Amino acid sequence: MAASLVSEVRNALQDLVTTYHELNGEHVDELNEEPSALEFMRYVARNRPFVVRKGASKWPAVQHWDYHYLVDKMKDSKVNVAITPHGNADAVITAADGVRYFVKPYEMEEPFANFLAYVQRQERDGDVTSNVKYAQTQNDNLRGEYSQLFEDVEEDVSWARIALEQRPDAINLWIGNSRSVTALHRDNYENIYCQVIGQKHFTLISPVETGYIDEQSLPVATYLSLGPKGAGEPSEPLPELKHEKLVITPDADSVPVPCATLDVNKIEQDIQEIHQYRPIQITLGPGDMLYLPALWSAG
Repeated sequence: MAASLVSEVRNALQDLVTTYHELNGEHVDELNEEPSALEFMRYVARNRPFVVRKGASKWPAVQHWDYHYLVDKMKDSKVNVAITPHGNADAVITAADGVRYFVKPYEMEEPFANFLAYVQRQERDGDVTSNVKYAQTQNDNLRGEYSQLFEDVEEDVSWARIALEQRPDAINLWIGNSRSVTALHRDNYENIYCQVIGQKHFTLISPVETGYIDEQSLPVATYLSLGPKGAGEPSEPLPELKHEKLVITPDADSVPVPCATLDVNKIEQDIQEIHQYRPIQITLGPGDMLYLPALWSAG
């Protein structure tokens, strides 16, 4: 009886996903100019993402940001830096004890110039062995610790502000290289991503396919430093923390948190095996914008 019910639910879900994609397609619209507020609201009503190619190309950030410009603007400011062995901060990871955890990065304050030089050097040298650094605070940081750079971007996206009748709750800046990975996650609010430098690859999964992201409640852990030789008790890090051993350490008295356990890096293999969900993959280049509706999973 139970097995039959599970099968019926699975088949019904698959029918729903199939119908959804037959109606909406397995792609996102690509616009060559910014939409009007009314056009944007139509996408919001349908809960469908879209890309605006070169929509932010006139921003001073897109036109001027490079290493020297950014360092000159930030001066001697220190910023929060997330550090992990493989670039997967705030991700689901199986630890040495065989337990899967939601693992937070090691965090430290570092002069912005040192951080940016490290990120660039790692990319330029093709370094795949040293620890990965990533600026990823999500606390309205472009109007906080990166406020010197805020004047180089629009204070809001006009068509979204007019349509939603409010200004952004938060404006965040992320800085990383090709080894930085964003874990699959979903938000309950609208997001607009604007690419300034380089490329960002997105894997998107619609809300009707949420059942396939295999969300589970997992214990929380944090990467801690064991020093340059990877032995001993957690210690104070070296200034650059390039090769220090980082170990997953369970947080004391933490409450399990719900996490998507689907690995987007293996998503093509999974699709070939089970043919159930149909993720959409998008790449943004400099000046491109992506509207990501509420409750869409992205990684």
